[in-house]
Amino acid sequence: MPAAPESRELDPRFSLANERTFLAWIRTSLALVAGGVVAAKALEFHHDAWRWIVAVPPIVVGGMLALESTRRWRLVQDAMETGRPLPVGRGLKAIGVFIAAYAVLVLVAATVDG
Repeated sequence: MPAAPESRELDPRFSLANERTFLAWIRTSLALVAGGVVAAKALEFHHDAWRWIVAVPPIVVGGMLALESTRRWRLVQDAMETGRPLPVGRGLKAIGVFIAAYAVLVLVAATVDG
């Protein structure tokens, strides 16, 4: 009869670190959504279309980031609990590229609308 697999208790520090990382992504998500709402309601452009071009992307990406952070938290937690390698994250690169592209978009909007 094969031996039962040894039960390994996950160190709570790792689980809590995963939770803190999740919460940091959620804060980033919330900041993106809030920034988009501010852009939609507070920015004045000569052409209303520019206001929405500036406002919509952070709201949409903020929502997508909230969903992705939830999925990633669960993947990392499962990997830690089963002893598998942690999944490679691509979120940092994606959010970095988005912020850079968004900065260019906002610069173009501010320049063209002036």
